[in-house]
Amino acid sequence: MLKLYGSSLSGNCLKTKWVAERLGIPFEWIETDVFSGETRTPEFLALNPAGQVPVAVLADGRVLAQSNAIMLHLAEGSPLIPTDVYERAKMFEWLFWEQYSHEPAIAVRIARRFYLKQREEELDPTLLTRGHAALLRMESQLAQSSYLVVNALTLADIALVAYTRVASRGGFDLSPYPSVRRWISRVEADLTLESVASG
Repeated sequence: MLKLYGSSLSGNCLKTKWVAERLGIPFEWIETDVFSGETRTPEFLALNPAGQVPVAVLADGRVLAQSNAIMLHLAEGSPLIPTDVYERAKMFEWLFWEQYSHEPAIAVRIARRFYLKQREEELDPTLLTRGHAALLRMESQLAQSSYLVVNALTLADIALVAYTRVASRGGFDLSPYPSVRRWISRVEADLTLESVASG
């Protein structure tokens, strides 16, 4: 059976879990506390020398790291990946953008402000600016379409909803982004996730 090592506090980890659940793939979830050093033990580093979650151990024993890579592997051949070559490339465009322009600002502020309880004056002010720029980019797209790529749920939506739905924990007010808020509710319903306060 597939094993997923991850932290329930991490959007990057949860998105792999959500894909497996959505596709009905049986898996064992192994809760891994990143704040207590569980990803730095010799046993874990033998799985992933980078010392990061999520990590997937496939049924045949092979190991795969990085959230978007795990999602892509699990979803291969499913409706979560468009079959049209251009639409598939657009999905990849959002996945690359999420890890480069969205997650490094929004997820970092959530971790530092909400979980590590850092004060506002301790945080890099550019994180807030960059996070709002990312949200504005999403708002621009979602004002034109119900989902990010095609008129249906794809991995792009799952990747980006993970931290966007809890952006308020990082001090991001989502009230200026009505299309993003509607999209969050739509994707939460698709994934049958309990709705969280989105700010």
